[in-house]
Amino acid sequence: MAKQIPISNNIKTLRFLNDEMTQQELAEKLGLTRQTIAAIEQRKYSPSLEIAFRIANIFKKPLDEIFVYEGRDD
Repeated sequence: MAKQIPISNNIKTLRFLNDEMTQQELAEKLGLTRQTIAAIEQRKYSPSLEIAFRIANIFKKPLDEIFVYEGRDD
């Protein structure tokens, strides 16, 4: 099983609250594939900082309301 990245997100919930936006619709707004959106939501892929900010802009939310770092800083 692939290791989850230490960044959780609320993208699936935000999509639902925004007229039940599909992964495909979000992907098209970002110029990504639906599979990439699915991987981000499932914590299998970490988006670039630019993509993270673009996602925040789409949902009109601060970055820290969408992404939460859950890793340890040793």
